Amino acid sequence: MVIDFHTHTFPDSIAERTVAGLAACGGLPPYTDGKKSSLLASMKKSGVHISVTLPVATHTKQEHTINTLSAQWNGKDNLYYAGAIHPDCENVCDTLDFIKENGLFGIKIHPDYQGAHLDDPRYIRILREAAKRDLYVVTHAGIDVAFRDHVHCTPEMILRVLRQLDGALDHKLILAHMGSYEMPDTVLEQLCGLPVYMDTAAVLDLYPEKCVSIIRRHGADKILFATDSPWKDQGAYIRLLRSLPLHTEEKESILHANAEKILCISG
Repeated sequence: MVIDFHTHTFPDSIAERTVAGLAACGGLPPYTDGKKSSLLASMKKSGVHISVTLPVATHTKQEHTINTLSAQWNGKDNLYYAGAIHPDCENVCDTLDFIKENGLFGIKIHPDYQGAHLDDPRYIRILREAAKRDLYVVTHAGIDVAFRDHVHCTPEMILRVLRQLDGALDHKLILAHMGSYEMPDTVLEQLCGLPVYMDTAAVLDLYPEKCVSIIRRHGADKILFATDSPWKDQGAYIRLLRSLPLHTEEKESILHANAEKILCISG
């Protein structure tokens, strides 16, 4: 069993244009065109059994459409979806209730693309309400390649958020990109050992030795295998994870067991 906990797809009508624009902005060539069918083809080719898709609402007007479609598609074609919410959401409780009642495991936020710092009071309210509903929160963490001049989610912000929530979101917060993209040393110093999950999206091939150090210090039971498809090759990431100097039990936890607990599924 292999579960990729961090993927993205876009509607067919805008997928190629959107991916091309993001690739030009961030300087990262995509592996697929971002269509759902392309993700499914990648999964079949690579041996990924389940992919988790993480949509991002870049405007409040997108929330309802994204969440309605995510609810309709969730669990079908071996794809699981997060809900989406924007920091300017006018009906936080209603939006989170809809996400919870429709069986989505949690929400995805992206401070860079949503124009707010993680420790912004608007996010704090969302995270607090998500915790009340037993929802997981996946956030982009660290540098974003399109916003290198201004990091909206630093390890220091993550620490402030955890302090403000005072345990409410313990073991429910998932930090993408191994805690903070392109900031592995700070992650090792400040975030390892905290009651948060980290995923391997987009960093496993950048600094694999640092990733092993983070896994060792943080604990394999709090690491989720992830690629950030369409930006990374799912098959190459599986091979890379399996090649790391980790115990078999650690690899199995990362590749599927931890994700199964979050998604409430059995392998």
